Amino acid sequence: MKTLKTILLVVAVIIFTACEGPMGPEGAPGLNGKSFLGSVFEVEGDFTANNNYAFSFDFPSNFEIYNTDMVLVYILWEQANGSDVWRLLPQTVVLKTINNSYSETDVLQYNFDYTVNDVRIFLEGTMDMNTLLPAETDNQVFRIVVLPADFLAKKSVDINDLNKLIEMPELKIGAIEKVVPTIH
Repeated sequence: MKTLKTILLVVAVIIFTACEGPMGPEGAPGLNGKSFLGSVFEVEGDFTANNNYAFSFDFPSNFEIYNTDMVLVYILWEQANGSDVWRLLPQTVVLKTINNSYSETDVLQYNFDYTVNDVRIFLEGTMDMNTLLPAETDNQVFRIVVLPADFLAKKSVDINDLNKLIEMPELKIGAIEKVVPTIH
């Protein structure tokens, strides 16, 4: 019995150490071959009484978003030194009294919610929305960023800076797609 075990062990060692096959295909380039696809959409809209101070963006039918993906929305806040300044929503503004339109404690918030089908951007506030100035409601530009959950799980990511986020080498973002808002 001892001899049989020894013979089987020697045969197994010879078989498994003598195996050599063709070279396998080369691995994908980059950071361990892994890159993540993200998408950015830009939408411009007006907040009015007619649309209940909200508008939506429907994801294109050929665009698939998963329940695990993260959707972020940024508002074009201002331009500084020739560069766009984007702020992550929700964004809260304490309104100043102008012609007694606002009280000293009025607050306006740009906010959003989303599903796998659409993103809704809306205003919330403590004031009468009809007293808002055109600068607060008209021609507001937003960027909607869809990020895969895998990307966010693998790395410490600062989502507050849109420009740095979309320039990360691991994140592959194509052209920013400008879209038209819808009213639901």
